[in-house]
Amino acid sequence: MLLAVLLVSLIGATAASAQGDPRRPAAPRPTTEGRWITDPQGRVLVLHGLNMVYKLDPYAPDEIGFGRDDARFLARHGLTTVRLGLIWKAVEPQPGEYDDAYLARVRRTTQVLAEAGIWVLLDFHQDLYHERFQGEGAPDWAVLDDGLPPQPALGFPYSYFVNLGLNRAFDNFWANTAGPGGVGLQDRYAAAWAHVAQAFRGVPRVLGLDLFNEPWPGTGWQACINPLGGPTFDPRLEAFTQRSIDAIRAVDPLTPVFYEPHVLFNNGVQTTLRPEGDQLAFSFHDYCLTADAGLGEVPLPLPTDTGDPLCATFDDLVWGNTADHVATTGHPPLLTEFGATTNQPVIRDMLRRAEEAMTGWQFWAYCGCDDPTTTGPGATQALVFDPAKAPVGDNVDRAKLRSLVVPHPLAVSGTPAAYHFDRATRVFTASWSTARVDGSGGFAAGALTRISVPALVYRSAYAVQVAGGRVVSKPGASVLVVRQDRDADRVEVGVRPR
Repeated sequence: MLLAVLLVSLIGATAASAQGDPRRPAAPRPTTEGRWITDPQGRVLVLHGLNMVYKLDPYAPDEIGFGRDDARFLARHGLTTVRLGLIWKAVEPQPGEYDDAYLARVRRTTQVLAEAGIWVLLDFHQDLYHERFQGEGAPDWAVLDDGLPPQPALGFPYSYFVNLGLNRAFDNFWANTAGPGGVGLQDRYAAAWAHVAQAFRGVPRVLGLDLFNEPWPGTGWQACINPLGGPTFDPRLEAFTQRSIDAIRAVDPLTPVFYEPHVLFNNGVQTTLRPEGDQLAFSFHDYCLTADAGLGEVPLPLPTDTGDPLCATFDDLVWGNTADHVATTGHPPLLTEFGATTNQPVIRDMLRRAEEAMTGWQFWAYCGCDDPTTTGPGATQALVFDPAKAPVGDNVDRAKLRSLVVPHPLAVSGTPAAYHFDRATRVFTASWSTARVDGSGGFAAGALTRISVPALVYRSAYAVQVAGGRVVSKPGASVLVVRQDRDADRVEVGVRPR
């Protein structure tokens, strides 16, 4: 009871002190409708984008030059979402004390992206919990390792499996052990999220709030390598997830909350996570085991985009488990991390899987940015090598850009049936019914659907065939706009190069 009273008090203080007037109307937000994410007009969003997380002090992406030219670069190529990292240590450097100057920096970056038409997923990011364990994430005061040494120190991700202090710190976090002031670590964390939610309440184009990057189970992680999920850890993770959701909902009932399974889900392990509430979405990652071991960087003689054959089994498990989870919960999925590689067949295979599942994605990562906690070195994971410089010429990984930039729906006035891009012929097809995904009827005649047809693919020269609608955008436009015909119950579009 005491902890509950303390948490309510913390959240109340958050609402009063967070930047942004709480009386200001909230900015429009997307909505989760079954397995879909829809924009404020009810159109289905198909999101393609990247991660931008700066993991070093001061933990703000603008520190390394990420800004307006980068936002325009992404938008120009049809990339319309960024998973933008916040670090708990920067948000709450002292217990219950929030750094609103830091949040203002991140909020300015969010606004810059919004001005370019990009949806931002705010992500509380961590890897290896804290700098003490060669990572980042928690404030110094939230490291409760019971005096165990930060050893063996093998770096990311290997320390997860053996580092004594790291695993004990996670144990205490998942147990909601009391920290400074006698307040549980999770209670502090949930209150920090409530503060952030309030601070971003009026900022447009916030896609959602990603609660905790890649939760590591701590000591006893071996029990999670189980076809049925983590029988002992998943209930703890679910309790934490629900606590954070409830804290956010106390100040923000609208913004979608994205929750993540334990990190071993990335490699094919199931999850039993089942949080409750409205406006929830499932944030999942897919990293092949062989790629994590460095084998994914071995050039493979692959004539097609079928990916690394060593990865196929694990990737099949990840996508199958995701489909099962979505069917059970009704929460829409978003692939919020994959990549960190220059192996183009592996990247293209992941895009193929996402296309077949009609699932959006966010590639890791926009830049290497001196990242100390990713398997691949900076140049391996980056699309743009140095955000302080213009994203042009040899500052861009052109091969990776060609793999990532593909035609796809942006906002669909109806229910997507299928969409597909054939890289060999450069032919793109898409079809959708005009029924709204929320079951409230159909879109009226004249409803607009937007499709990305990037100049990188078509050089602004393409031909279009439409059934059930007509093209109303200019010839060669990078965004194809289709207006629905009267009495149409289905629309089909085909795009081919001239």
